[in-house]
Amino acid sequence: MRISDDIKYVGVNDHDIDLFEGQYMVENGMAYNSYVILDEKIAVFDTVDANFGEEWLANVATVLNGRQPDYLIIQHMEPDHSANVMRFVESYPQTRIVASSKAFTMMKQFFGTDFSDSRLIAKEGDMLSLGKHELSFVAAPMVHWPEVIVTYDSYDKVLFSADAFGKFGALDVEEDWACEARRYYFGIVGKYGAQAQNLLKKASALDIQTICPLHGPVLSENLGYYLDLYNTWTTYGVESEGVMIAYTSVYGNTKKAVELLAEKLKEKGCPKVTVNDLARCDMAEAVEDAFRYGKVVLATTTYNADVFPFMREFINTLAEHNWQNRTVGLMENGSWASTAAKVMGKMLEGCKNTTVVDPVVTIKSALSVENLEQIDALAAEMCK
Repeated sequence: MRISDDIKYVGVNDHDIDLFEGQYMVENGMAYNSYVILDEKIAVFDTVDANFGEEWLANVATVLNGRQPDYLIIQHMEPDHSANVMRFVESYPQTRIVASSKAFTMMKQFFGTDFSDSRLIAKEGDMLSLGKHELSFVAAPMVHWPEVIVTYDSYDKVLFSADAFGKFGALDVEEDWACEARRYYFGIVGKYGAQAQNLLKKASALDIQTICPLHGPVLSENLGYYLDLYNTWTTYGVESEGVMIAYTSVYGNTKKAVELLAEKLKEKGCPKVTVNDLARCDMAEAVEDAFRYGKVVLATTTYNADVFPFMREFINTLAEHNWQNRTVGLMENGSWASTAAKVMGKMLEGCKNTTVVDPVVTIKSALSVENLEQIDALAAEMCK
């Protein structure tokens, strides 16, 4: 992978991982990115996951070709990026470590030392000269940890963006960027849209021609496309017109109602209808869809005077990730004492600018003639 004459890629691919951060399915693996700038002085950007320390150090040594690095810049302290700090220091003991003050506090927690004899604390606006490459540091707290910094190289016009603009998937697998970047963003960073938007505003003042994230491919073409998507995501805007339906169904009757609603939506000209069975789908993909589309229908059974567990998990996840600015339709099913719609409405109260529309479809065991009329009316409302 070529980035520039002086900037070299030394990251690794992980095809052994099944769950990223212990919860996100990554069938195509993960990339842990690391970079080296070769100049009068040499800077290495971040390390990789602990399981790939030997491979990463070999990559670094190949690029260094006998030279000694001057700086190890740690932008983010999550272990998939910082786990090999101690191994690097053991290999290159003269290197100075560059990071935010809070990052050094975390190093003390992770490694038992804050490298007080060899550290260089990087603050917002600080500069570091490598020769012709002048680095400037930008604070990016809560994108998505509090210690995060990103780094701008004014010579090659490169933004080393930490976890921003990252995606799931190893680099040796070809796949659509937006799908896995969206799932990554809303799963990992989505709660912190305001903080990510603040970083975008800072980045807009820079002349950026290349973005080097810590996960996913280096971005160097059509940057406006990626920046526009990030602007939509970080402001909780609507990326695609359409309706997303999330449902649970115990014996199939709620599923039949959902299938009928999907048909009605299409008949009425809805540009896109996507349906997620929360008991069987990848929950992270369902969350991704809920953030992608502006209108969402939640359909579930009453269960123990509450909602079905997968629906509760889904709504809780949306709320935890700051889901907002959406139109919601509700469908409930119960053979007696239906409470699902009431419970879902209560759960959504904390979601900003979220409107629940009428009618609420209430099924009593199985679809009735009245339900058919309600579903048609709900479809019409969701298509407005």
